[in-house]
Amino acid sequence: MGTSLPEYRRLWPSALAGDPAGPMPARRSTRDWGVDTLCFLLGLGLTVWVTLDLLNPEPTLVRPGATPYWLVLTDGVASVIAAVGLWWRRRFLAGLAAYVLLLSFFSVAAGLTLLIVIFTIGVHRRFAVLAGYVALAVLANGVFTMVRPEADLSDGETFWWGNVMMMSAASWGMLVRARRQLIVSWRDRAERAESEQRLRIAQARVLERTRIAREMHDVLAHRISLLSLHAGALEFRPSAPPEEIAGAAAVIRSSAHQALQDLRAVIGVLRTGQPEDEQTPERPQPTLSALPMLADESRAAGVNVRLEIGPAPDNVPAATGRAAYRIIQEGLTNARKHAPGTAVRVAVGGAAGDGLTIEIRNPIPVLVPAPAIPGTGVGLIGLAERALLAGGWLSHGRIDDEFVLTAWLPWQA
Repeated sequence: MGTSLPEYRRLWPSALAGDPAGPMPARRSTRDWGVDTLCFLLGLGLTVWVTLDLLNPEPTLVRPGATPYWLVLTDGVASVIAAVGLWWRRRFLAGLAAYVLLLSFFSVAAGLTLLIVIFTIGVHRRFAVLAGYVALAVLANGVFTMVRPEADLSDGETFWWGNVMMMSAASWGMLVRARRQLIVSWRDRAERAESEQRLRIAQARVLERTRIAREMHDVLAHRISLLSLHAGALEFRPSAPPEEIAGAAAVIRSSAHQALQDLRAVIGVLRTGQPEDEQTPERPQPTLSALPMLADESRAAGVNVRLEIGPAPDNVPAATGRAAYRIIQEGLTNARKHAPGTAVRVAVGGAAGDGLTIEIRNPIPVLVPAPAIPGTGVGLIGLAERALLAGGWLSHGRIDDEFVLTAWLPWQA
């Protein structure tokens, strides 16, 4: 009974928290309309049926002649009012509960209405409120047993069965309330898990950008040192032959051009990332020329690597080679984690002007083992960010019975 969970949580969060004074829902959901209609019809229908039975000279619910005529009429009218009040039981629960509690001292016709009210209190109020109300209802049931003796039951049986039905309604209401709170807690945990995953992804991107910036620092230092060396040579030998001066100038121009490109890459990374922390710069990073050594290391670790390199490593720009090396390194690491014992094929191709292509393939094992090597689960996200910052792209996924990682990096002519 009650509103659906999304509406309930949005319109009445204080009820879930156990606040007895929390605001009621302003609107009924479709489910609320159905439940309220059913409660209203059941409460009103049973009230009318019981009242008509009590007006009969030979009633079946109470002992004949035990109830005066005026009390039967009073019970019927008051119980009809209580049954109509079930239609607004959520908004005016406190007033309706107090009214029905007074009726329970003498009313037979309001029995089902009392059970519905107890159930509603169990759903929408904390346990202390429910326990206090049920205790008063048990006291009222003791008075009712003496005022309205039933036809086929003794006073003890009437008192006992009344208490059993009230306890059952209260238990059902607490069960519904606990289930709703459990669903809300599950939803909160799912939302927190999604937020934490988004945070981990953002942190992985920032760390990848920062690491790229540190790598660029070493490259820029190398190129600027070349500029300084050749400029110094021209300064100390102004009378050198024209051929040497032209050669040095060409080297200076080429190094300056490369330094500017690397500087743009660094600035692009730092604009979207966080400032670089105060750490010692790392040593120069490997490029495509180090791929055979990387393959040998993987083979020594038990991975059957088949390496195919199309272009000459020395012809590939350093920045592109570094990014390609990191992509292949992470791809081999993933294969070692998730597909141990399988053969891995690494193919590098392309040409200047067309770009550099990387493809890593490995069969998917029939039984996927739990990774023996711990990881954060964001390695591929960092690689995709690296490829994007380099002007390329990266994709990965299952094709037939193989896991395929494909990347493309720009390679200017």
